[in-house]
Amino acid sequence: MRQYLLDEISRDDLPRIREYLDEHALASRLDDVWWVNLGDDLLGPVQFEHQECRPFRFAVEVGDRFVRFEFLIRSEKTMRCPCIAYATRQQRDFILAFADRLVERLSLRT
Repeated sequence: MRQYLLDEISRDDLPRIREYLDEHALASRLDDVWWVNLGDDLLGPVQFEHQECRPFRFAVEVGDRFVRFEFLIRSEKTMRCPCIAYATRQQRDFILAFADRLVERLSLRT
């Protein structure tokens, strides 16, 4: 799995990270996993055509001492479709900017 990983996070920061994600992402059915939806302006051509598969999103997972941002762009509606793919450059930039904002706003030291 391609991903961006922030590791060696202080355990004291984990509750603040979870709170931030509760405010800026959608909690999934899995503990410590959140979804961040992509706007239509970030969709690739196939994703844009697949109205029935929207919304598209990436996962953020909080672990014992890490936060993981997945580069796989998923559909909320289906598990297998050509529109599910690794992030484009523009989508990767969005994911990295989301991660950077989390680090900056919470003043995390990793």
